Amino acid sequence: MAQLAEKPAASIPRVGKQGDPCVMVIFGAAGDLTARLLLPALYNLARADLLSKEFAVLGIARAQMSDEDFRKNIKEDVKQYCGDCIDDTIWESFSRRFYYLAANFNDDSLYPKVKERLAQIDRDHSTHQNVFYYLATAPNYFGLIVEKLAANGLMQQGSDHWRRVVIEKPFGHDLESAKVLNQQLLKLADEKQIYRIDHYLGKETVQNIMAFRFANGIFEPIWNRRYIDHVQISVSETVGVEGRGSYFDHAGSLRDMVPNHIMQLISLTAMEPPISFDANAVRDEQAKILHAIQPLSDQEVLIRAVRGQYDDGIIAGQKVPAYRSEPDVVPDSRTETFVAMKLMIDNWRWADVPFYLRTGKRMPARNTHIVIQFRRAPFVLFRDTSVEHMMPNQLVLHIQPEEGISLQFAAKVPGPVMRLGTVDMNFEYQQYFGKQPSTGYERLLHDCMIGDQTLFQRADMVEAGWTVVDPVLELWKALPPRTFPNYAAGTWGPKEADELLERDGRRWRNFEK
Repeated sequence: MAQLAEKPAASIPRVGKQGDPCVMVIFGAAGDLTARLLLPALYNLARADLLSKEFAVLGIARAQMSDEDFRKNIKEDVKQYCGDCIDDTIWESFSRRFYYLAANFNDDSLYPKVKERLAQIDRDHSTHQNVFYYLATAPNYFGLIVEKLAANGLMQQGSDHWRRVVIEKPFGHDLESAKVLNQQLLKLADEKQIYRIDHYLGKETVQNIMAFRFANGIFEPIWNRRYIDHVQISVSETVGVEGRGSYFDHAGSLRDMVPNHIMQLISLTAMEPPISFDANAVRDEQAKILHAIQPLSDQEVLIRAVRGQYDDGIIAGQKVPAYRSEPDVVPDSRTETFVAMKLMIDNWRWADVPFYLRTGKRMPARNTHIVIQFRRAPFVLFRDTSVEHMMPNQLVLHIQPEEGISLQFAAKVPGPVMRLGTVDMNFEYQQYFGKQPSTGYERLLHDCMIGDQTLFQRADMVEAGWTVVDPVLELWKALPPRTFPNYAAGTWGPKEADELLERDGRRWRNFEK
């Protein structure tokens, strides 16, 4: 198969329309998220000619610096996280659109200054008064910032301009807090103005799930309980808490990953075909799936949910400490760093098809994938041959680090005797389409600029995800773990996670690469 040549960095083709003229206001502009992901993503959009010429950025953070200092910092950040991708011609036009304000987010005097700077930026760059506010801040600031923006008229839209707010996860820490946050936001802004971002949806393979399912006539007819035995969704990380011990020790893996990232992957994998790619048509079908997931009873939590915490161990030949030895983690912490669950979806398509999910830190490989395991073919034809058992077909959607799709099927091993071997047919995005600079945020930021909410969660989707998670949180809080730590760093989690599938005659698919 011919491989498409990788295009030179300076000639990335523009596919789709440019973003609207607008200002992106980043609250938390001196933080790690801005440096590692947002700024490189904006630069990649500029390289692809997807930023309007009437676009600008206003950064806000506590650190004291001038506009010029901010621009110098931006260049260093983009160099660090983009490698050698800076084109001087593009950079000159790109960097002069950046401005900065130093202030505390809870300071009432900040917001009149924001209003004044936005007016000046609009005069200088003709941004048409369009603004989206990106809250790259701690969650406790979400409601406060939007309240102060609204109180100063900064959320007010007109017939000729729009205002939007982008909120990073976590959206609450349980169902009740998620409802409170949604109610607070919806008093200040319309649902169409609120963009709840989940960076997993910026991954090419995640976006391709719908294209794969609904654009190929050979897959959708068998995407149901008649042909699929079960589904596995795994999000494994080799890292520990990476200096976020104080946050993670209050959150844990269940809160941090399941109600957002993993619920999004479940909904896209299991949803019915939408009537169109209109944002609400797609999100209506996702919401139906999330509402159809059966919440676990207390008894079911005990047998269908597994938690773990890593001990010290070896990863990539290096000894790593136990979770309880990480900075800012209490020595007797009961916080889980691993979660596995068995969920059922109560609808016609997926009746009796289990969805197994797991996520964990300090595992042997960094890998996110979805395994669709089909039912075994009947053995009857091979009963008088040397074939002892039939292997089921597996379709794997690889989301990170390598994005692609693989299909596992049986083929005859050459020779005079009937023997079957397992064959993998692999497709990798980078190998076929060439590598494009990406942080995973490019598509999401561009969608904010053009007003496409397809890849952003609605209030009802957020609450539906927490409805599934809440019973597990409550029981685990009432029954503290007795065996922590219960898996060594560098392994695939506690043995109970393997037993969760073994009881059903199944096993996890692990990818060491």
